Amino acid sequence: MNTLDRLETTLRVRGGARLEGSVTTHGAKNAALPIMAAALLAKGKVTLHRVPRITDVSVMWSLLEALGARLRYEGDGTVTIDAGNVASYRAPYALVRKLAASFDVVGALLGRFGCAEVPLPGGCVLGTRATDMHEQAFVALGCEVKNQHGYLIATVKQHALQGADIEFRMPSVGATKNAMLAAVLARGATTLRNVAMEPEVVDLADFLCAMGAKIRGAGTDTLAIDGVEELHGVEYSIIPDRIVTGTLLMCGAITRGDVTVKRCEPAHLTAALGKLQECGVSVTTGADWIRVDGSHITGGTDILTAPYPGFPTDLQPQIVSFLCTTPGTSVVEESIFNARFSYVNELARMGADVRVSMESNTAVVKGVEQLSGAPVEAPDIRAGAGLVVAGLAAQGETEIIGLEFIDRGYERLEEMLADLGGQVQRASGITPLVEPTGLFETSAYPTTRARGTE
Repeated sequence: MNTLDRLETTLRVRGGARLEGSVTTHGAKNAALPIMAAALLAKGKVTLHRVPRITDVSVMWSLLEALGARLRYEGDGTVTIDAGNVASYRAPYALVRKLAASFDVVGALLGRFGCAEVPLPGGCVLGTRATDMHEQAFVALGCEVKNQHGYLIATVKQHALQGADIEFRMPSVGATKNAMLAAVLARGATTLRNVAMEPEVVDLADFLCAMGAKIRGAGTDTLAIDGVEELHGVEYSIIPDRIVTGTLLMCGAITRGDVTVKRCEPAHLTAALGKLQECGVSVTTGADWIRVDGSHITGGTDILTAPYPGFPTDLQPQIVSFLCTTPGTSVVEESIFNARFSYVNELARMGADVRVSMESNTAVVKGVEQLSGAPVEAPDIRAGAGLVVAGLAAQGETEIIGLEFIDRGYERLEEMLADLGGQVQRASGITPLVEPTGLFETSAYPTTRARGTE
């Protein structure tokens, strides 16, 4: 194959099948990634369970290896990380540019070495991703911070990080994680105010506490952290992925099916389940399962994405696809990312009636009687999942270019849907590249190619 060619992966979805049955979700991507970064702080081996086999995890894996850590895949979602040989505090650009969560290593490297040199984060093109709140926290903890040649360079001015009182101007998942990672080994007490309350942030706090950190207030808007001398190795299980769970439930609802997702956490999806119920979807829950029955859809609903516990932005494309098939008009306002509606033109190719106002970052969705299959392209992870949701309800076949995006957040999505009766198949072909891209693999943890980042 010519070096300027790339293996382009696609997903073919034949709509019309009513999804039925049960499926098990996997561990949360957005919890696994910062927890893997946090393993850099441990003196001793870390064993993680329910680590999803997705491309984003592979990129973080390669990043940790580049810093000197030793990782091993033990099978069945279990990964061991030994950071004992980590000697570098400079992260390679080629990896960080592929994954916004790679920026989580800044706080961990500061805690371990007192300095960090990390490229400014990449990510799916969802809108502005500022690092000012990260920098605010690092400065407050006693660092000198500068941006130079595309890198954020942070260095502790004294001998160690110092506890501080930090208030964020708005809840930021990334800044909360990085500040927490740096503060757990700082001298004295740190208070973080107006922090993100997402379950994945709570899971990171729980993991750090399992390693010996002292953190109070996880799940509230204020974290109190008492610095400790060191953190030890631990065995820990990642929480279920609420976005994967929500996506599978949307697939059941749009096909008017009856779907149960097991090994999930219903409390993490309260906002999303409430919106499905407003549309007439029957929702029942147990201790670790959720069942939806979409047999009697009554209409649409209005949605405002918001930080947790509000409606998650990462489920916005999926529910917009669902609303395209509900009676009446729905209004969806995106308050987190200013470029999240980039997939709407692809839905229009499938016969959807969606009008987006860029000024208000709002989509007006009018339900149609039938979507139709068409060739479409996924611009990012969650938009790709949204197109899969739409394809399941469309007449005929939908070919979704960009399966490599979907693989970054979903572990073999086509197999989960096939277990529910969906007709979904992955395929591949060769497309020309302007420039070659790297394929990040390890013999212990093989993965597919990553084309972009979230």
